[in-house]
Amino acid sequence: MTEYSRKQEALDYHAKPKPGKLAISVTKPFTTYGELSLAYTPGVAEPVKAIRDDPEDAYRYTSKGNLVAVISNGTAVLGLGDTGALASKPVMEGKAVLFKKFADVNVFDIEVDADDPADFIDTVERIAPTFGGINLEDIAAPHCFEIEAALIERLDIPVFHDDQHGTAIIVAAGLINALELQGKTLADARIVCMGAGAAGVASMKLLLEMGAQLDNVFMCDRRGVIHADRDDLSEHKAQFATKTDLRSVDDAIAQADVFIGLSGPDTVSKEQIATMPARPIVFALSNPTPEISPEDARSVRDDLIMATGRSDYPNQINNVLGFPYIFRGALDVRARRINMAMCVAAARAMGELARQPVPNSVLEAHEQREMAFGPDYIVPSPFDPRLIDYIPPAVARAAVDTGVARTEYPSHYPQPVVETDRD
Repeated sequence: MTEYSRKQEALDYHAKPKPGKLAISVTKPFTTYGELSLAYTPGVAEPVKAIRDDPEDAYRYTSKGNLVAVISNGTAVLGLGDTGALASKPVMEGKAVLFKKFADVNVFDIEVDADDPADFIDTVERIAPTFGGINLEDIAAPHCFEIEAALIERLDIPVFHDDQHGTAIIVAAGLINALELQGKTLADARIVCMGAGAAGVASMKLLLEMGAQLDNVFMCDRRGVIHADRDDLSEHKAQFATKTDLRSVDDAIAQADVFIGLSGPDTVSKEQIATMPARPIVFALSNPTPEISPEDARSVRDDLIMATGRSDYPNQINNVLGFPYIFRGALDVRARRINMAMCVAAARAMGELARQPVPNSVLEAHEQREMAFGPDYIVPSPFDPRLIDYIPPAVARAAVDTGVARTEYPSHYPQPVVETDRD
């Protein structure tokens, strides 16, 4: 297929037979005059009065409890950069499709024309009563940190920046499994993270929460290793400034058990990968072009475990493994926020699922005769139907246990998978 035909296929998919990927459906009977009087005036006045008297009744009488806003200002869309709010709409609609397909969560996609963080925060705060949760998407750093922190503080529903925490959860799930396969532990592993943006910061924070040691984490930006003697660090980078003599990326990678790339294409060489200690782990997650291709990495190392963000290689670090199910669990207990314990629970449940026998439906989706936990299968397939049984219960239980849930653990849920702390 030529580049032109691929482009036209994508455009036709979005344009035909109707523009876009979303529609709204009616969920109640609406065929008689009596049903009209219930759906609208005068019957609709009764739930209005109930919610006026008890705002929690909005979860009982409206779609709020299963409705998420996917919101962007279009300042960091895919790998395209600042496309503007309107041009981000196809991506936000796509996100909505994934929410609905994988976890039956309804979505309104909202594109906010606001480059100023204060304007964006104010807009989202004002429309928040409509929703049970807010998924922030494709917002450039460093504004994304300010926006998320302000909205978490101001709102009493979950606010989740998927580019930060969604990526972090999948990275953590895969890394736990890769480390075990390589005979290493998170507590002892030396980790280099190339890229100090939203995903890099969130990923390292989650790994530290799960047992990594700050002295073993070396975050790198364009100037090299982020260390305690630098005087040019933002507050988000400064929290990873370790006391170390390492200065260059070359020096850091040569001592790293784990390399996590969340930066840009072709930024790591074969020579650098060759210097890593025995049984290295390489997550080259720049998409669509990784920091180093699997072919180049394997040409110099036959003992590595590798992951990318691409679907045409094994071990795709794909956010669709996380956000639909994380919100499903949070919504089902009416959580006020998605906290660190819920993120840890999601990562551990996801990692545990990858260890289970792969069902035939997954083999068929991948057109494979055999797939099993191992160096080429460290995270579950997005087509694994058991994701809905593993992740939402774990997230819901963590929400209840940490006091951010408004309801009890749902009686229809299975007991969450208990993950033994292998670290």
